[in-house]
Amino acid sequence: MKSLRIPAALLILAALSGCSNLMQTTPVPPPAPTEKAQEVTRAQTSTLTKIGSITADVIGSPMDAEAEIQRKADAAGARYYVIMFNSETIVPGRWYSQATLYR
Repeated sequence: MKSLRIPAALLILAALSGCSNLMQTTPVPPPAPTEKAQEVTRAQTSTLTKIGSITADVIGSPMDAEAEIQRKADAAGARYYVIMFNSETIVPGRWYSQATLYR
């Protein structure tokens, strides 16, 4: 019975180490700043300074929530933002979104 535990433990260890490689991201430079805040990926934030977070709660579509996030990012003086999630609430047609702001 003990001989079965060692290979199983090695299999679990190999599987978990493979997962950690998937969660690492290679840094990518962000695009040049523009007049309006730009959505970037998490991999593009390694050289940016986090300045806060914002939320949006809108009735409409996912694109309406994303547009509200951009409007709020512009108002906050952010150059970049990452949308963490954009999800429909329990009320159909009502969307809740959260983003992290960067400069």
